[in-house]
Amino acid sequence: MSNKAAIPSDPIRPSDFVRIEAAALNALALRLDGAMLAPFTQAVDLLLQSASSQSRIIVTGIGKSGIIARKVAATLRSTGTPAHFLHPAEAVHGDLGMLSRGDTVLALSSSGETEELLYLLPVLKRLADKLITFCGCSTSTLAQASDIVLDTSVDTEACPLGLAPTASTTAALALGDALALTLLDARGFSVEDFARSHPGGSLGRKLLTHVRDVMRTGVALPMVPLTASFADAIVEMSGKGMGMTAVIDQDGRVTGIFTDGDLRRCVPRIRDFSTANVAELMTANPRTIGPDRLAIDCVELMEAPPKVSQLLIVDDERRLVGALHLHDLFRAKVV
Repeated sequence: MSNKAAIPSDPIRPSDFVRIEAAALNALALRLDGAMLAPFTQAVDLLLQSASSQSRIIVTGIGKSGIIARKVAATLRSTGTPAHFLHPAEAVHGDLGMLSRGDTVLALSSSGETEELLYLLPVLKRLADKLITFCGCSTSTLAQASDIVLDTSVDTEACPLGLAPTASTTAALALGDALALTLLDARGFSVEDFARSHPGGSLGRKLLTHVRDVMRTGVALPMVPLTASFADAIVEMSGKGMGMTAVIDQDGRVTGIFTDGDLRRCVPRIRDFSTANVAELMTANPRTIGPDRLAIDCVELMEAPPKVSQLLIVDDERRLVGALHLHDLFRAKVV
């Protein structure tokens, strides 16, 4: 007799697993529009109060639910609601020290009978102000001990054996996202707030980097007076390496810019280089931007036709305070 396993006549398609999880999410959405809306709203209000009173939000779970709990805590933090993950097994070896009287606990357990969580219940009930649970069984020990129960039950797991948590963890993850994003909306959490929580990412750089952070100033700033000769302008351009020089009046206000492009265009028509004056050759009224604007705004200004590679930075009275090149924005990883 062969020991080879029989190949199913009609094998399960990978898309079937996804459809099972999608069905679980659709059922969750219907509950949120119906019977679960009231407890969900109560949970949001409770977490808002906890955050505003400086109490901690502790998210806990073990196994696959623990992995989802970590992600829920991370999403809460990144969207403006401070939260900490507590591992139930580590809790009884000292990590319970992060829990203080009045904190709110969010516990995740599909069965509601997770031994490690039930072991913590007496401490959680004694210290925590409220206990919110993501649970798939409303009659479980954990659900019965909770102040608010959010139903994450599923009709079936995507696992063909019905054993590996799949659809149930997907439902818990989606519910955690819904909770975090509802809190984000209720708190008026803005794009700028999000950027401040993510300064290392591309969004953070785009929304937190201002022109003054990347502009060139002082001796690195190319500029000549309006009375400068053509030769003076060429020396300044060559020495500062920006492919241009600003042209300013006696009060330091920008009157023009002289660029490599201006140089190429004017060379054929200059008869006497020794008498040429930069005021006759510059581009008047160049594009400028203020130092307090976001650096990413420079890109739109530079790309407007005709495209340019440099911008002059001026104050409210149009006095020159800096300059930047497109390469400066690349180095700052703004673009």
